[in-house]
Amino acid sequence: MTERLDGPAVPPAKIAGGPSAGPAETPRTRRRLGPSPAVAIAFLLPAALLLGVWVVYPIVYSIFRSLFDSSGSGFVGLGNYATIFSDGGMLVTIRNNLIWVVVAPIVVTTLGLIFAVLTERIRWSTAFKLIVFMPMAVSLMAAGVIFRLVYEEDPDKGLANAVLTTVHDTFSSSQGYPEARPRTGDQSPVNEQNGAVVTKQPVQAGTPVLIPIVGVKPQIMPSNAQPARAPSGGSAVSGTVWFDFTQGGGGQSGAVDPTEKGLPGMTVEAVKDGQVAGTATTAADGSFTFTGLPAGSYVVRLPQSNFQASYGGLTWLGPALITPAIIGAFVWVWAGFAMVLIAAGLAAIPRDALEAARIDGATEWQVFRRITVPLLSPVLLVVFVTMIINTLKVFDLVYIIAPASVQPQSNVVALEMWRVSFGGGNNQGLGSALAVFLLILVLPFMIMNIRRFRREDS
Repeated sequence: MTERLDGPAVPPAKIAGGPSAGPAETPRTRRRLGPSPAVAIAFLLPAALLLGVWVVYPIVYSIFRSLFDSSGSGFVGLGNYATIFSDGGMLVTIRNNLIWVVVAPIVVTTLGLIFAVLTERIRWSTAFKLIVFMPMAVSLMAAGVIFRLVYEEDPDKGLANAVLTTVHDTFSSSQGYPEARPRTGDQSPVNEQNGAVVTKQPVQAGTPVLIPIVGVKPQIMPSNAQPARAPSGGSAVSGTVWFDFTQGGGGQSGAVDPTEKGLPGMTVEAVKDGQVAGTATTAADGSFTFTGLPAGSYVVRLPQSNFQASYGGLTWLGPALITPAIIGAFVWVWAGFAMVLIAAGLAAIPRDALEAARIDGATEWQVFRRITVPLLSPVLLVVFVTMIINTLKVFDLVYIIAPASVQPQSNVVALEMWRVSFGGGNNQGLGSALAVFLLILVLPFMIMNIRRFRREDS
């Protein structure tokens, strides 16, 4: 037995340097944890083979194929790449991709940030998140079909123009009568001047004003039009604008017949010395009355706007708006994705930092700009870079939403790659060059994301 001093007795064999001390443990004698390298390789080999077949081989073959012509037998070197930057249509495609990369990620990230902040302040935040995130459950092809219908130019079919025309008609009472014209002739009281209809003689209060109109098509006649009422004069300048046509024949030209209808919604102006002194709008029976006009003589005029087609919205699928319209569909799909990621980052922000700033007197905008956004910057960058990668690969939305007549104006690199290779161009050399070009565009952003993930894990 060894002498006990301050602790339990220690056997001599355990004293370092003692005669019974065993050999020191080395890395070679330490027992290995986990499977052997052979077992790890056996499990990783199938995945590595699939990556080689589905990723590495297509990349290598595309690079090799891009150096040959459309038939694959003639070596052209970098000729296909030169075509990308010299062909006019290709330059339009690159310009569209640049617009996508600049606009779409910024809009998606901004909306995602706004939605994420709003969900912390509204009562039904879960329902709001569900509604905004719901488009993610829809494939891009289905989203393209939906927005192809939304962007229909006919307001009776397209939701976008239905909303625009409803808002426009709410603030504008003028009813358009395209192809309508005044009844002219020696007996007619009006003439046509520069597209407008004006009375031949100045009128005064008490003098009834008759403005006969012909050429009104039945399909544009308003449903609320009533039989025209002949003006009876009075103490104000008044009159009637009506459709001077009796169905089936008969009637008197230039006079209001019982079966003839008034033209509602027309803008009528009282003009004196070249200036508009008063404005009125025709009622359902075509009658109008100017109130508050000073005494004097006036020329009554129907401005040219009455004879233009009524507002029908915007041509969303036209050459000018097709790219912004498709970007709108992209934002509708991906805004929910950005909101969920940013909301998760927002939930991880320490609340004591926000409360301390508020106690120090910072406004909500200052807290958001100087504390919330800087702390969310890693998440915002991830969302932004992810959206850039998605915009570079966009294909479905452009192919489905854009009509064939405007696809050259809305084309992107991914769609052009498919079109020249398999969509009728049958030039797989140029298509392979476009695929390699697209890979070069995507690689920097992918590397940026991978490096950020590694820094966060370390």
